Amino acid sequence: MAVVATGFFDGVHLGHRLVLDKVIATAKSLGEEAVAVTFDRHPRAVLKQDARGLRLLTSLDEKKEILQSLPLDRVEVFSFTRDFAALTAEQYILRLKNEFGATTLVVGHDNKIGCDGAAYPEIRKICGELGMNAVLCEQIRSGNGSMAVSSTKIRAALSEGDLQGANAMLGYEYFLTGVVVPGNRMGRTIGFPTANMRLYEPLKQIPSNGVYLVEVLFPEGLLDGPSRARNYYGMCNVGSRPTVASDGTISIETNIFDFDEDIYGLPLRVFFKRKLREEKKFENLIQLAGQLNRDLQQCKMILKKEI
Repeated sequence: MAVVATGFFDGVHLGHRLVLDKVIATAKSLGEEAVAVTFDRHPRAVLKQDARGLRLLTSLDEKKEILQSLPLDRVEVFSFTRDFAALTAEQYILRLKNEFGATTLVVGHDNKIGCDGAAYPEIRKICGELGMNAVLCEQIRSGNGSMAVSSTKIRAALSEGDLQGANAMLGYEYFLTGVVVPGNRMGRTIGFPTANMRLYEPLKQIPSNGVYLVEVLFPEGLLDGPSRARNYYGMCNVGSRPTVASDGTISIETNIFDFDEDIYGLPLRVFFKRKLREEKKFENLIQLAGQLNRDLQQCKMILKKEI
């Protein structure tokens, strides 16, 4: 027997957390399992609904990692195919009942289920006919109450440079995960060596171009020594590096503070804490180095206040 919520859960933001918290609380009160059911691919990618513009807040692995950090009993992943997309709301809810013993379906305020796009009133009717309960979660808004939380709005905030707004809706600091790849080593020549990241998820939403204060996480065990911290701070440049490059390719380069290790080929995760400034083209490397020193001092001031 289980209390279930289902959806793509991109970003597992505060709106999703409200639904999942209700699942966990309801399951505990009934003595049943708390189950989240998600999908391996975004429906837009499979149904080709503006798929070219699709960007993700979390890869499947990142999403599963966040979901599994919650006090849920099970996290299940369905393969989203065209055949799966053809299921009606009734067929899908019946599948949840048969496969997971669902007795209660917890639904977000804007959830729609099945190829027929059933909203809460129809979902409640279907659940009643199948001997199940349906519970509706109300809409949640960001910290100041001015904006309803949604994955779409978080993507828009990130692309527009509103990191503070995006993080407020997520309930955590937005992050990118990837592998360190060789760069042109130009940063090292001016005293600011960088780790260049290639993302594991090509569709991951990248924050707008600019310079950011970040926290850097290395997976446990990659840095040897019992006294080595796994978390470092740094500043990350997202953009086309206009001072040193001209092809317009977007790169993600992080200068990690107080760190000098060979980490090519290793995975890392970068959490975006604060946007410092927009990306800018400088006349020469001397001017660039001067600005980077000012950025570093700004980062130190922020960290001194926060840590």
